[in-house]
Amino acid sequence: MSKFVGAHVSASGGVDNAPLNAMAIGAKAFALFTKNQRQWVAKPLETKTIDAFHKNLDASGILPKHILPHDSYLINLGHPEVEKLEKSRDAFIDELERCRILGLDRLNFHPGSHLVKIPKKDPEYMDKLMHAELGCLDVIADSLNRAIEATQDSNVKLVIENTAGQGSNLGYKFEHLAHIIDKIENKSRVGVCIDTCHMFTAGYDIRTRETYDETWNSFDTIVGREYLMGMHINDSKPKLGSRVDRHHSLGQGEIGWDAFRFIMNDARMDDIPLILETIDETIWAQEIQELYALVEN
Repeated sequence: MSKFVGAHVSASGGVDNAPLNAMAIGAKAFALFTKNQRQWVAKPLETKTIDAFHKNLDASGILPKHILPHDSYLINLGHPEVEKLEKSRDAFIDELERCRILGLDRLNFHPGSHLVKIPKKDPEYMDKLMHAELGCLDVIADSLNRAIEATQDSNVKLVIENTAGQGSNLGYKFEHLAHIIDKIENKSRVGVCIDTCHMFTAGYDIRTRETYDETWNSFDTIVGREYLMGMHINDSKPKLGSRVDRHHSLGQGEIGWDAFRFIMNDARMDDIPLILETIDETIWAQEIQELYALVEN
């Protein structure tokens, strides 16, 4: 089996519980938070917790490369205020270190937000928006270069997630991802995670064979398939191009099953974590089985 499907499971009570929760739903991959995602600071991982994590991971049969940790949602690596930017950078480096300590090789994160409010009736709206976005993308790239420099003894890759483009969040265009990667000095430490809901609501259609191929060929050209290191497999409540981030259970949203069949039979998605973040965790085991059932011989 070349596809590795799982879900973002709970690490409540300790990260060592995450592999057990993944096993319980028949997952071959999983995502987790290595600390409370709603707090800036967490106590260091204890040796007994690290040992228990590896013991449970061995029991699950899941490989570290099929685990996609996610950083705290508080972090904004493009924050316009110096003090808050530095706080985010420090927290991000700590997240990278937690992954290294656990023996994990990638950290998934949202790029950042410029937080600039520009009235749409401003006659220079588009120029000001482009200026804000490009400036923020450069700050994000600088944040990543600093993080890589601060963790030179680590092989943890910084995996940038595309966004829906809600508010001032960046990463909703393939060009945003490419811009950041282009400015990363050590490109061996950077990758990309594509969220299907975010992709769709940002305006990239994947519902038909034709639009799916067009979208992914565009990704290959602009970003590069060699950077794809994970995916979030979600249907979407909002419509195409709505720029709203609201996930749905598979087949129950605006994307529909065809796109997920294409993914499960696309070699680009081999040997990377394919992670459910759908809204009803009680059917994750069912959704995992349904995704594997889409694989064609």
